[in-house]
This record gives sequence, structure tokens and C-alpha cells, in this order.
Amino acid sequence: MKTIGLLGGMSWESTLEYYRIINELTAKKLGKLHSAKYILYSFDFEEIVEKQREGKWDELAEMLAKAAKSLEDIGAELILICTNTMHKVADEVANAIEIPLLNIIDVTAEEIKNQGLRTVGLIGTKFTMEDEFYRNRLKKYGIRTLIPEEHERDFIHRVIFDELCKGIIKPESKNAYIKIINKLSNAGAEGIILGCTEIPLLVKKEDVDVILFDTTEIHIRSAVEAALE
Repeated sequence: MKTIGLLGGMSWESTLEYYRIINELTAKKLGKLHSAKYILYSFDFEEIVEKQREGKWDELAEMLAKAAKSLEDIGAELILICTNTMHKVADEVANAIEIPLLNIIDVTAEEIKNQGLRTVGLIGTKFTMEDEFYRNRLKKYGIRTLIPEEHERDFIHRVIFDELCKGIIKPESKNAYIKIINKLSNAGAEGIILGCTEIPLLVKKEDVDVILFDTTEIHIRSAVEAALE
């Protein structure tokens, strides 16, 4: 079993899901009392958010790269960035280490391709929806991406930071998210990427008819498979 290095705390609400599901899947695959080997570097999320707002992505890349290298130095054999948004600097992090970085966009794209879909909707933070890093990486896999309208993007972003990252789950926010998802589906999206690791805390696959790609679950499943190879 390989030791997984987690770059977490962005937010801790979703990092908690990483810890739980990684261990659940490991126990399911290995049986007995097996649990995952992992090392966690947990950031102070407020420091991350402030730099995101200020557009200091070079500094963020340096912070994550330094943290990933520290995990590698103490035994991590595989790195996960436990957030979609910070994959904006994933290449810089990958270049700073010798061990593999499992990119959440790549494994999600593979899942979409395996289901034979070509057009998907994307919801997440405004950085994820509006910046090109996510859509361009999906495009390399032949996947076309639809995003919500501007006012809907603003709402999605606000709910993530003001509610989900604080562990607040509101039925009215869930209903609004479902309406946005259905609108993307009606616009031609064959599936919807839940492109923020907090969104699965709010919207579940059984809540909508369209296929949902839970990036948290996909990322974790791929990591466990890689760790147990």
C-alpha cells in the first residue's frame, strides 16, 4: 500500500470527506481492519482565499508546491490536491515533486469519456467556472463544457464560501443548485461536473435525473486504486 499525501484544509469540510472515504474504500477493498496510509498537510483556508481574491496565484503555487515537497520528503508516494479550484496551479505543484500528482480534472475527464459523453455542465467556484484551466484541460479529452449564466455563477460561488465551507446546508440553496443543474441539462449538458469538493455535501446524485460527476468521489476512488496497485 502506497502512502497518499493530501494537500487539504481547502476547506476542511471537504478534506474530512477525503479522509472518511479513502479509509472506507481501503477497508472495503482489503477487508479486516485495514485503513489507508496517508499524510495530511492542512492549510489555513483563509490565507488561501485571500490570495485567490487578490489574484496571487504564483504565491499560491509556491505554497502548494512547498507543501507537496514536504509531504514527499517524509514518505508520501502520491499527492492529491483536495480541491478543484487549486488545480489551477496543479502543473506547478507536479513540477516541484518527483512523485505522481493525481489530477482531479484528468480522472474526472476519464470518467466522462468512459460513459461516452461529449458535453458536460460545470459548476464550482467562479475561478473554476470562469478561468480557462479547467475547461481547457477537459477540452484535451474532447469534452465540451457549458457553464451557468453570470448571476448563477455568482450565486454558486457565494453558497460555496458562505455556506458549504462553513458546514451550513440550506434547503433553499440546494433547490437553487438543482434548478441551475437542470437548466444546464436542458441546454445540452449530458452530465454535470460537481467541480467543487464541497458541492457533494449539498447535492446528491439521487437529487437530479442528469448524470452527476462527483469529483471528490472520483478523485478518491482513483487515489485508492493507485495506492493499492
